[in-house]
Amino acid sequence: MGTQKPRILPWLVSQLDQGQLEGVAWLDESRTRFRIPWKHGLRQDAQLEDFGIFQAWAEASGAYTPGKDKPDLPTWKRNFRSALNRKEALRLAEDHSKDPHNPHKIYEFVTSGVGNLAEPDTSLDTNGRCSTSDIQEDILEKLLSDMDLAPDGGPSSLTMAPENPPQLLLGPNLDVPAPCPKPGPPENPLKQLLESEEEWEFEVTVFYRGCQVFQQTVFCPGGLRLVGSEAGDRTLPGQPIRLPDPAASLTDRGVTDYVQRVLSCLGGGLALWRAGQWLWAQRLGHCHVYWAVGEELLPNSGHRPDGEVPKDREGGVFNMGPFIADLIAFIEGSGRSPRYTLWFCVGQSWPQDQPWVKRLVMVKVVPMCLRALLDMARVGGASSLENTVDLHISNSHPLSLTSDQYKAYLQDLVEDMDF
Repeated sequence: MGTQKPRILPWLVSQLDQGQLEGVAWLDESRTRFRIPWKHGLRQDAQLEDFGIFQAWAEASGAYTPGKDKPDLPTWKRNFRSALNRKEALRLAEDHSKDPHNPHKIYEFVTSGVGNLAEPDTSLDTNGRCSTSDIQEDILEKLLSDMDLAPDGGPSSLTMAPENPPQLLLGPNLDVPAPCPKPGPPENPLKQLLESEEEWEFEVTVFYRGCQVFQQTVFCPGGLRLVGSEAGDRTLPGQPIRLPDPAASLTDRGVTDYVQRVLSCLGGGLALWRAGQWLWAQRLGHCHVYWAVGEELLPNSGHRPDGEVPKDREGGVFNMGPFIADLIAFIEGSGRSPRYTLWFCVGQSWPQDQPWVKRLVMVKVVPMCLRALLDMARVGGASSLENTVDLHISNSHPLSLTSDQYKAYLQDLVEDMDF
């Protein structure tokens, strides 16, 4: 007979009493309040020790066997949080997970104390069988555990963790109750944003000396590539998007000649593509390109650029993880509207000391899915009302979500991007 999975609360009390896990500790002599480290995996100072409690529960619950299973820290963290959220004897007293210096959560027992937390009863009845109440509890734990361990499960605030236990039906022998079938945990629809087979939609706008000369919205398998000639190099990856002939839109002959010179130096082009939660860029010609994340209406001019697009190697230009975290803070009213628009200055230095409209070639790239996520946050309104969002990625359908559902899916997405 296999080892029985421990109950989360008695196991947790044991870990607190032992005091061997970093940052996991009682906060009072009555042993009713305790702290759990809750550092975000995106932080640069994150260490494996900061997630020891999550790994320990994964091992104790049988979800992870060192040396056999692949480590999955985001799932461990989500399963631990979900297991605690199901317990009526426990409540989240204080949430300091966003503290920049000491991120943690404080939980509190709402019963008379930890002494009332019974250990698993494995005693046999007079017939040598486990009692019906024990079997019923084991079945319920198994159902909830299966929900926990699904890698694509949603947060416990959604339908994954029902407020009432599943109804139990008597089996054929009238002794062993059979669980009533329940649907599995809902798939987080926002995870489509990270799937490699999904193509993002981009809006590309080109300016010559501050004058808009081109705008196109495209789905780009393998990314896009801004080129200065119609043919370009077809052997290179990414969908080529040709920057227009300046003579067709500019009247100043001198400016037209300078823009033509910049376009001729693009060579293989400026490549932009997505891999996981990152957008990457690379220049394939001699022309220098500087970039910054700014507003849709104007770049972050007047300040230094965020960087220069590297040549002959990829460079990260946008990380979706901080964007989603900032979006959640914006929804909660504790942060400003996050930026998502990429601006590229082609062939000249970044317009740090003069208006951006003086630059010969400026290109704006808007990931349409990020614009849609922010629009959804802005019009969220009351949590009881549903709003529709189109992710603007291939194979997606418009989603109807309440504000609470939307926020929960975003939080779940951040957990999956931890590592």
